[in-house]
Amino acid sequence: MSTELNATSLDTLCAALCYAMGIEAPAQAAPANQDLCDYVDKVLNGKKVDRILMYNPDAIAQWIEEKYPNQLLEVNNRAELNIPMRAVMPSVTPVCFGTMYTGAQPEVHGIQKYTKPVITIDTIFDAMIRAGKKCAILGDTKCSLCNIYLDREMDYFPCENIAEINAKAIELIERDEHDFIVVYNGNYDAKMHKVGPEGIWALGELRANSHAFALLYEMVKKHWTGHDTLVGFGMDHGCHEIDGGCGSHGLDMPEDLNIVHHYVIRPATK
Repeated sequence: MSTELNATSLDTLCAALCYAMGIEAPAQAAPANQDLCDYVDKVLNGKKVDRILMYNPDAIAQWIEEKYPNQLLEVNNRAELNIPMRAVMPSVTPVCFGTMYTGAQPEVHGIQKYTKPVITIDTIFDAMIRAGKKCAILGDTKCSLCNIYLDREMDYFPCENIAEINAKAIELIERDEHDFIVVYNGNYDAKMHKVGPEGIWALGELRANSHAFALLYEMVKKHWTGHDTLVGFGMDHGCHEIDGGCGSHGLDMPEDLNIVHHYVIRPATK
C-alpha cells in the first residue's frame, strides 16, 4: 500500500468530462484532467463523445483494488484508461461528489462536512443543460447524488434499492434518450462500514459493483451503437479499517484519499 497521496486531484474530472462531450466546463471547475482528454483525442481522432454513462460506486479505495483485483475483474477487462486520483477532504460522500461534478474544491462548492444541501454553484449538469443535453441521476432516495444536485431541469430517479437503481439504468439505456447518465451504487460502502473493507460480505458487494458496471457497459454496447460513448467507473473516496472490524473514511490519509477511476470509450458502430 502506497504511503504517498496521488498527485492528481478529483477536481480535474469535471472539466475533462465536459471536454469529452465538447462543451464548456462549469465556471469554477479546475483545469481538465489531461490523461482523460488525451484518451478522448486518441480514440476519437479529434471528435467528441455524444453520450456519457458514469457508474459511481462508493468508497472503493485504491488499496482495495490493488489487493483484490479479481473482485473488479469485469471492470478491468473493459476499461482502457485507469487514472489514479486523490479525493478531497473531508473524504466523505457529499463532499467528494460535490467536487466530482462541479470541479471545485469543497470550500468553493460549499459542502465541507457530511451534509447534503443543494449545491448552488455551476455544475456539470448545468453545463450539460446549457448545451442542450438531457441528464439523469439514479440512486437511492437518501444518497448524496440524488440530493445535492436537485433543482435543475433534468431527470431524477430516486429508488429504493440497488436492484431498482440498476434496472432503471438499463431501462434508460434502452430508451436511448439521455446524453449524460449518472448511476450511484452505495452497497460496498454500506457493507464496509459494518464488516470492514476486507470483510467477506463487503468484498461480495465490491464484486457486485463490478458486475453492475459490466452489465451497464454491455447494455451501452448493445443499445447505443449510434453514439460515441464514454463509460466511467468512478468512486468518490476510499476507506480504512477501524476498531471492532468495522470500516470508515473521512481522514487525510492515503487509504481514504487514493482512488483509481476507470474509463472506456465505445465508438459508434453505425
